Amino acid sequence: MGIKLYGTAASTNVLRVMACLAEKELDYEVVNVNMSNKEHKSPEFLSRNPFGQVPAFEDGDLKLFESRAITQYLAHAYPDNGTNLIIHDPKKMAIVGVWIEVESQKFDQFGSKLAWELAYKPMFGLTTDDAAVEETEKKLEQVLDVYESRLSESKYLGGDCFTLADLHHLPVLKFLFGTKAKRLFDARPHVSAWAAEIQSRPAWVKAITA
Repeated sequence: MGIKLYGTAASTNVLRVMACLAEKELDYEVVNVNMSNKEHKSPEFLSRNPFGQVPAFEDGDLKLFESRAITQYLAHAYPDNGTNLIIHDPKKMAIVGVWIEVESQKFDQFGSKLAWELAYKPMFGLTTDDAAVEETEKKLEQVLDVYESRLSESKYLGGDCFTLADLHHLPVLKFLFGTKAKRLFDARPHVSAWAAEIQSRPAWVKAITA
């Protein structure tokens, strides 16, 4: 039956899973979901994700949704494929786990909002809310200051090797780096070097150009 990913590459959450699949060098089928036609709200799709959001995921008889749950499944289920995205030492993995949570609870909260205002709204012909951008940039800067401190001590967020903690940032970085928000990263040398390095990874380049 193989791996199937339901969604669209315009979604940061779908791109997060595609990045993981590329790093793990796994073959998969993308089943496009036409969100403009509300396919993600159809009974068929809701049977895969009851919240009506992309992505949905299948690996044989296993059905999952929520992008970060999917990437963690892939990292654990296919340890010998491609890049090892987790650490088997429990204490070191606990640190990775902290930064997985930071991305989900802190970075994404503001990064995704900025991506919506600065990248998605122009694509959809909508007007950017400048006041919301200014407020959200200030909040993201506070998060990035913490990142700058962390990345002055280690090459990657979770330690010395690339893990899910870093990978999960890639989709939002992709959209923000095409906007004026890139300057927030450029102003912090360790964050800037980290963001440039992870975005240049061959698997990510493959994922966004496939």
